[in-house]
This record gives sequence, C-alpha cells and structure tokens, in this order.
Amino acid sequence: MNSNDLQGDLRNPLKRARGLGSAKEGTGHFIVQRVTAIALVFLSLYVVYLLLSLVGADYSSVRAAVASPFNAVLLIAFLIASFWHAKLGLQVVFEDYVHTGWLQVTIQLAIIFICVLAALASVFAVIRIAFGG
Repeated sequence: MNSNDLQGDLRNPLKRARGLGSAKEGTGHFIVQRVTAIALVFLSLYVVYLLLSLVGADYSSVRAAVASPFNAVLLIAFLIASFWHAKLGLQVVFEDYVHTGWLQVTIQLAIIFICVLAALASVFAVIRIAFGG
C-alpha cells in the first residue's frame, strides 16, 4: 500500500477504474464468439457430411456439388463463420498474453489482415468453382 491508500481515496469507483480497459465491448465479443461457435457446430457437421459424400468422386461431380446453390451458400457461411471465430479467438489470446502496446496493436492488425485475406480467398474459390471458372 502506498500513502495515498492509507489516507483514503475520495475518487469514485468509475474514476479509479478508468484506464484499466474497456467495459463496453466484452459482452458483445463474448456473444458473437458463442454465436459463431454454435453456427460452426452445425455448419461443420454439414461440411463433413458433404466431404464424406464426395469421397472418390471425380472433379466434375465435386464441381457440380459445389455449384449447387444450397451447398455453395453453406460452404461460404462455414468459411465466413470459421475465419470470424478464429479472429475473435486469436484476439482474446493475444490481448491476454501480449502486454506491450505496439506489439499488441501490430499482432491484432496482422490477425485481422490474415483472417480477412484468407476468408476472401476461400470465398472466391468457392464462387469460382460454383460458376465454373
């Protein structure tokens, strides 16, 4: 304890908490992470089923399966949910374990950049296959 603690702190609790982190985004982050996790349970089951049904199939059969609007939409939903969920999870890990300000910002930007780039490339691949490119 320092001498200020012994004399009593007349600041209100909000003033003492300022600078200790945001209390605005944690709940939203928690909810979105849980929603993507629940969505991924169902989407992963569907993707595994689709992949198992295509084992041994030739390229034209796989392309036809991916070209189906239903399959293409679910594959794209799976990809977007996967990369979004990964971004949220990695964000939390690095917020908890990296305490150097500039390094944390750099890592967070790299995570966003990599996840967005990978999601765009994956979605582009599904669209290209679906439209026969």
